[in-house]
Amino acid sequence: MKHLLRKALGAAVAIPLAIGLSVGAAQAEKIRIALAETPSDELAAFFVALDRAKANGLDYEWTAFSDEELAIQAVLSGQMDIGFGTPYAAMQRSKAPIRILFQLSKLKFFPVTTKAYSKLEDLNGEPILLHSRGGGTDSIANVIEDRLSMKFGDRSYVPGSSNRVAALLGGRADATIIDLSNKNKLLRSEAGANFNVLEMFDVEASDEALFGNLDWIKSNADDVQIFVNALVSTWQDMHKDPTMIRRETNPDGPIGQLPPEILAELDGFYADAVEAGLYSPNGGGRTAAQADMEWYSAAGQLQGELSELNIEDFWYLAPLDAASN
Repeated sequence: MKHLLRKALGAAVAIPLAIGLSVGAAQAEKIRIALAETPSDELAAFFVALDRAKANGLDYEWTAFSDEELAIQAVLSGQMDIGFGTPYAAMQRSKAPIRILFQLSKLKFFPVTTKAYSKLEDLNGEPILLHSRGGGTDSIANVIEDRLSMKFGDRSYVPGSSNRVAALLGGRADATIIDLSNKNKLLRSEAGANFNVLEMFDVEASDEALFGNLDWIKSNADDVQIFVNALVSTWQDMHKDPTMIRRETNPDGPIGQLPPEILAELDGFYADAVEAGLYSPNGGGRTAAQADMEWYSAAGQLQGELSELNIEDFWYLAPLDAASN
């Protein structure tokens, strides 16, 4: 996953359990949410949805892990109930009844390089910096290799697009794949003229999704429905008016505590993201599930013939169907 420039390249990856926070009334049970990174501008819409869910009775706590793999493992082990990521390989490998509930964002990412490269084919044999092993940018690299009959050199992993931008600016990397927001900020900066955005094919598959153990989901159906309803309403309202994210952001919450310069750019971030199609107003649903089957099969993260893959083995659509009706 990805955000505005941070001062320290390694800050987001130093501690596996970076931040935890409990929210809501004191009750016996809380939904335990595993974030794949620390709160940032890109998570503002998600926290608005959490506030809406809280107002409707949801009790929850969240923990920010340093990368997607740790968040996935926390759900697989039962340490967490809901996780961030696209755990397709883990679903097949573990045989655990893990299912996706909601598409948070699509794979709208951009290869950015120094001026030494002008097209994707120039990166054949060259090292590249990616978000996480098995994550969205890793799958993009796999599909690029497959479509262009090329092979990247060494892959290194640094979570957070802003951290990878910092690596570019600091001369520690010559090629990476970053999100829409950081691509725009880099190109608008004084150093923007020193970098190229390489032409990239369009992708509709999921970058981030919410998933959980199906047994837990069914046992907590009421809370899960409150959560999904809040997400759908937030995503739909965001498409009508992206500025509602800034206006509904709790000033005392984790997003409200971000630096003022980040908060000042929330309107622009979400306006750009909505215009670029980063978010599906209906949470993805069957369209996203089918796109995921095709993409993650091509990326090598799903095994077997595409025609034999069943979306119900990877998605649980009942809460999203109920929220959309």
